[in-house]
Amino acid sequence: QVQLVESGGGLVQAGGSLRLSCAASGSIFSINDMGWYRQAPGKQRELVAVSFSGAGTNYADSVKGRFTISRDNAKNTVYLQMNSLKPEDTAVYYCYAEVASYGSRGHLEYWGQGTQVTVSS
Repeated sequence: QVQLVESGGGLVQAGGSLRLSCAASGSIFSINDMGWYRQAPGKQRELVAVSFSGAGTNYADSVKGRFTISRDNAKNTVYLQMNSLKPEDTAVYYCYAEVASYGSRGHLEYWGQGTQVTVSS
């Protein structure tokens, strides 16, 4: 069993910053990609940023230059530093990880419970 626990969401004024964290725990043999999605009210869930297992990252155009994804493989944790926040960044943010458990075949995708980010104008 694998769990992803997010933290760091909250209310911030436009132009402010927040840092989200997502820690994976449980029966973890290895983790491939880790990343963040978000879903605003009435909208589809969209990819925000991904950290690839080998190296490299990818970002949604709307957050490039403002958000930075990083990970600590020793802690099985992924972070999302969000700067210059805008009201349109308001959403529930979900982390995910592709995890291989001990004794399993291949990697499965796990999701966190979501953390609310609200940016006031």
